[in-house]
Amino acid sequence: MTAAGLFSQTDNYGLPGGAWRWVALGFFFVAVAAAGVVVVVPAASGWLGVGLVTGVGAIAALVLYAIWPRASVAALKARHIAEAATRANVAWVVTNRQGAVVHFNEAYRRLVKGPARETPPPPELALGADSAAAMLYRLSRKAGAGQVHEETFEAVGGFELLAAVRPLAEGRTAWWFTPRIAACEKPAAAETLPRDPAAEIAGQTAVFRDAPIGMAIAGHDGTLLETNALFPAFFAAGADVKTRLLSDLVPEPDRAGLGAALVLAQAEGSAKCPAHAAGDRLGEIHVRALAGRFVLYLIDISEQKELESKYAQSQKMQAVGQLAGGVAHDFNNLLTVIIGNCEFLLMRHAAGDPSFREINEVHQNALRAARLVGQLLAFSRKQTLQPRVLILRDVIGELAQLLRRLLREGIELHLDHGSELWPAHADETQISNVLINLVVNARDAMPRGGTVTIATANETVERARELGSGLLPAGDFVRIDVRDSGVGIPRENVEKIFDPFFTTKPVGQGTGLGLATVYGIVKQTGGLIGVESEVGKGTVFRIYLPRHKGESVAVPAERAQPRDITGQDTILLVEDEEAVRSFAARALKLRGYQVLEAAGGEEALELVRRHPGAIHLLITDVVMPNMDGPTLVRAVRRLKPDLAVIFMSGYAEEAFRRHDENAAELHFLAKPFGLKQLAAKVKDVLSSTPAPNAAE
Repeated sequence: MTAAGLFSQTDNYGLPGGAWRWVALGFFFVAVAAAGVVVVVPAASGWLGVGLVTGVGAIAALVLYAIWPRASVAALKARHIAEAATRANVAWVVTNRQGAVVHFNEAYRRLVKGPARETPPPPELALGADSAAAMLYRLSRKAGAGQVHEETFEAVGGFELLAAVRPLAEGRTAWWFTPRIAACEKPAAAETLPRDPAAEIAGQTAVFRDAPIGMAIAGHDGTLLETNALFPAFFAAGADVKTRLLSDLVPEPDRAGLGAALVLAQAEGSAKCPAHAAGDRLGEIHVRALAGRFVLYLIDISEQKELESKYAQSQKMQAVGQLAGGVAHDFNNLLTVIIGNCEFLLMRHAAGDPSFREINEVHQNALRAARLVGQLLAFSRKQTLQPRVLILRDVIGELAQLLRRLLREGIELHLDHGSELWPAHADETQISNVLINLVVNARDAMPRGGTVTIATANETVERARELGSGLLPAGDFVRIDVRDSGVGIPRENVEKIFDPFFTTKPVGQGTGLGLATVYGIVKQTGGLIGVESEVGKGTVFRIYLPRHKGESVAVPAERAQPRDITGQDTILLVEDEEAVRSFAARALKLRGYQVLEAAGGEEALELVRRHPGAIHLLITDVVMPNMDGPTLVRAVRRLKPDLAVIFMSGYAEEAFRRHDENAAELHFLAKPFGLKQLAAKVKDVLSSTPAPNAAE
């Protein structure tokens, strides 16, 4: 409908103009003339004629009154809609075929920071920052082609706006930018741009009807007078909701809140309240009191709340990871002391000794605790990885025999490898742990038997997409699918499946750390993991590891000739935990080494300067107060460049690999460790290191 057509209807009670109006006017004048004849010559017509002419004249006057141009109910309704659109918190603007602004509201002026009493620039100029220029161009092209289109972009200031366009008549375009909730300001007293009243009403009515948020006008008693399509659709109500009460439209739990918002808006001018709909949808109703009526704006915030929930979940996972890493570090120091001293006791108490059983029980449980702490470190992504270039087909092929032994009778393992798999850069042991955890979970999900399939393939991700709780970036990946035909995972558990200590298994049959460990290993490797499941049909875990584009085969470093190290080498041991330092020093002395002990970095550096003989090996903790391990190593190597180094820690700080230029040449001993691990590591490092010159 054209603007002129709308204007003509709103000025005549909806009755069209035309020649019949002149006929009615002529009929009125004939009635007046006849009445004049009756008055002038009453004897000729009699009293019956007088009554007849008077009645006809009265009817003609009423008809003339009815058709006389004046403001109608429809016009008042249109003006209410226009005023509601003008004062809406949603910024809107109407542009003509040439792209110039013809109508806008104050929210748009505030959005683009336009000067008062001046027409603001069109969206392409006002919001055309580098991040939004392409999006605004696409919107303009879509509207020019007569298409409805919406896109989200980040505006200046860091907040996001939903931009929407709708084509209007005569080549005009309506733009909306939501959400934009701001205080209403009084419109300027006068506009420099002359306005066409017909086009004003037509444009603002279209803004109300096609707005990308729900809008409604209600009477002072809460009766709905006007709505656009989105308002009743949110509550799954029919399109015709006029004359219905707002309280009948919203669900029972929200009625009290809505009533309170209406009362508050009547007193203070504005208020808001939540609104719920079927399917876990959540909205927010903003109420404005306006000329004895209420204007309501309904914004669907379901996606926003879902994003907030996911962000809160990721923050919780990060906090738990940090806590787990810190606790694991301290526990590993304690476990190192427990395991080491148990091994000392087991050296003195043979298997037939009455105390052997109790000591061995403590030792075995300490080792079990160490494995649990290792899982916490994997989840918190603070374990030390030893990555190398892997061909996953070979890794999975070597692991397949072990995986088949883990499966019980009635469950088959199938391997499905893609052709010419790309290499990946990862820790083979940790990737094996990931697959073992997933296969064991698949086994437990198939109590009546079934099939576990491990499939690999190359995949190029063209555009970033959501995967699990993260965002999979564009790029080349090697994908590993672990699929089962088991009972599946209920939808409400899928979001929590990687949370630490969350398990659906009965008490005593799982720690709840298996999938949390898998998640941590994959993330620390630089990949991402997601899960798809349907109850009764099975589950598939998808792992994406980045394609390695460097050297496909690592060249092993040339090792020095082994030398005799028994009882002749000096080791500098640096550890701030006295119990750990005492155990390690005692273990090394039992192997015949000379041990220099230091409780911190400064003390160790002073020992290096004062010691008259050669020092063959430095063993230092990574995390220490004042001077940490990497800093100590850099200072010592300025004095003794060829000194061999072993780092030990409950977890490896990023500084261990990031800040040392020769990190690849450094050796690492993970806590907790026992006598055998310490002795084997020291022997391996010293036997591959040339003997230093004692005169250094």
